[in-house]
Amino acid sequence: MLFKLALLPAIVAASSVIDLIPSNFDNIVLKSGKPALVEFFAPWCGHCKNLAPVWEELATTFQHASDKVTIAKVDADAEKDLGRKFGVQGFPTLKWFDGKSDKPEEYDGGRDLESLQKWVTDKTGIKPKVKGKLPSQVVFLDDNSFKQKVGKEQDVLVAFTAPWCGHCKSLAPIWETLANDFVTEPDVLIAKVDAEAENSKALAQEQGVTSYPTIKYFKKGSTEPLPYEGGRTEKDFIQFINTNAGTHRAVGGGLDATGGTIEALDAIVSKFSTAYADGIEEATKAAAGLKDKYAQYYVKAFTKISANQEYAAKEYKRLQGLISKGNLAPEKLDDLASRSNILKRFLPQTEEKSEL
Repeated sequence: MLFKLALLPAIVAASSVIDLIPSNFDNIVLKSGKPALVEFFAPWCGHCKNLAPVWEELATTFQHASDKVTIAKVDADAEKDLGRKFGVQGFPTLKWFDGKSDKPEEYDGGRDLESLQKWVTDKTGIKPKVKGKLPSQVVFLDDNSFKQKVGKEQDVLVAFTAPWCGHCKSLAPIWETLANDFVTEPDVLIAKVDAEAENSKALAQEQGVTSYPTIKYFKKGSTEPLPYEGGRTEKDFIQFINTNAGTHRAVGGGLDATGGTIEALDAIVSKFSTAYADGIEEATKAAAGLKDKYAQYYVKAFTKISANQEYAAKEYKRLQGLISKGNLAPEKLDDLASRSNILKRFLPQTEEKSEL
């Protein structure tokens, strides 16, 4: 008999923050013997969005002591039972767990990095370790390099900015985050042009830039831009790129629930959902004609489940366990998330419709 699992969103970020879900919360937080500072958030919450980069940096500064303290987060909008269990009534709610009990202490200090670091240090004696900033993944273009990058092998999202522009300064950290989100996507480039630099003025004029920031999207092989007129949040940009480039990124740089999946093979999974052994031949033929990286993984899943009906549930649980441990390279996280997403196609869906 197939295991019935409450399937979890396989959205995984390349992050030092541990994502908590019902299946790993107890082991990581309550029974680990290791203290944890946990953020209960909701994706739609404005204050949570403001806190997100601070929380990431907080986790990074204590990454050297990940065996002694955990910085984690819970999507309490998706995992409502966890939110209710710990009395979460607003977002974000921050709670300190000592790793030995289920009675957390409410964090009521400031939400700036320094205040959060001081709290963790006061509780544990561990000092944050500030690392040098990672090199920017944003590619800076000028009159010459623009011609070398645009219209070639990548989709390019370009922000034309000016040093004095306030809106450009507000966009800058979001642009850096966006570039990091797509760092493992070889076909997508996040770029910037200083439109008032001497080596870029001609380019800005050629592109009809009259205000800042001006954002344009160039499909691979084309020098004709698609103007960007959407919102300027990380989520807005990611959705735009996913739509136009065919990527499957989520906020934070991980894959969304469709990453790695293939519609043609998903249809075969649905067709043979009551007898996967009968679908092996059709899946094998379909996969042979596809260039998608994970086509053969579908065939493997069909074969394994035909021999052992519990394979999908057990393997999905194993992959989620690896993901929850964190400290994985972005490419490895993508691989685990892709395989998890595919396995979910073979598992019965269960839904929860409760309110926080």
